[in-house]
Amino acid sequence: MNIKILVATHKKYWMPEDKVYVPLHVGAENKTPLGYLPDNTGDNISAKNPNYCELTGLYWAWKNLDCEYIGLCHYRRYFGNRVHTDNLEKKKQAIFIRADYECLLKDYDVILPVKRNYYIETVRSQYEHAHFKKDLDEVEKIIAEKYPACSTAFTKLMNGRKLYILNMFVMSKKNFDAYCTWLFDILFTLESRIDISGYSTYEARVYGFLAERLLNVWLMNQHLKKAEVPVVTLEKVDWPKKIGKFLKRKFLGKGE
Repeated sequence: MNIKILVATHKKYWMPEDKVYVPLHVGAENKTPLGYLPDNTGDNISAKNPNYCELTGLYWAWKNLDCEYIGLCHYRRYFGNRVHTDNLEKKKQAIFIRADYECLLKDYDVILPVKRNYYIETVRSQYEHAHFKKDLDEVEKIIAEKYPACSTAFTKLMNGRKLYILNMFVMSKKNFDAYCTWLFDILFTLESRIDISGYSTYEARVYGFLAERLLNVWLMNQHLKKAEVPVVTLEKVDWPKKIGKFLKRKFLGKGE
């Protein structure tokens, strides 16, 4: 299998040695080269990285990369085996290698992270507490206008409490191309309709935030066999701080 797993990064960082991984410098336009493959060659939107986050890498791969299967991880987050340790070396050893992907892709159409359960929030209310409601509402309108067959899936997702997050996946390049055609049509339409000039640096990442939700909507309208696997996070997660931010956004409003 010709599999390429992009590792989105904006800085030098440890990378797995397995050649299935392709370190990709996202937002490379006008930046000092890192020695990784940059996302500012050929047809690209690299300069939009402050607003599109890792999606500039997805766009570049869609337009410029040739392979049979494609996926996205992050320099700190990878698909892998579940680990219960803060030992960095053990975490690195838990990261999937090519053989793991090949085994899963023989039986599944798409590999995804285990869903996040918001428990006390719906997907819609979580977004509205964390970000700007008007942007989500506009996406809903765009889907109704351009992809009405996806409207039911959008509503169902928003009323639910579980979500595939992080924009992480592995799927065939054929399915990936179909997803990107749909995703970027929606996001570019949204970009033409909303004004983000007054947004904070965090909120200006709006298209990346929305894409996490839109991947779920797209998947709900496909007949793909899904494999949900753990995410190995290389850096220690400060859960009290993370939970505190979640509660602060819920009860006090926007904020990183």
